[in-house]
Amino acid sequence: MSRSDEAIINWLQDVEPHDYPAAVSYLSLIYSPDKAIQLVDALKVSEIVQFKAKDIFRASQLSLLGVSNSHVEKDCKKINKGVALSPLLLVRDIVNNRVIIADGYHRLCAVYVFDEDALIHCKIV
Repeated sequence: MSRSDEAIINWLQDVEPHDYPAAVSYLSLIYSPDKAIQLVDALKVSEIVQFKAKDIFRASQLSLLGVSNSHVEKDCKKINKGVALSPLLLVRDIVNNRVIIADGYHRLCAVYVFDEDALIHCKIV
């Protein structure tokens, strides 16, 4: 996967609707289903904010997936074509001192490939 040095990372103005059920599904593995729904309902009404890709990775304590991952590769292709990405959905896990990426992990990895200092559009609760 080669990236265009001139690629600009574009973002949708709001989260794609199908990202919310995906976030509920993932968060239901960590929290009770009721708590997962409550968190996603809060995300739905949250404002879009921005954080640097490298800071989200550090806060999430997750590993970076490479472009050999098919989902990351797909998102890299979107970036190269100028297709806008859906903002990430993040949850602050105060108990474990980290950020949970409820939806958008592959998008974050793709953006990081282009620029670790890139501002990621996201919602966070």
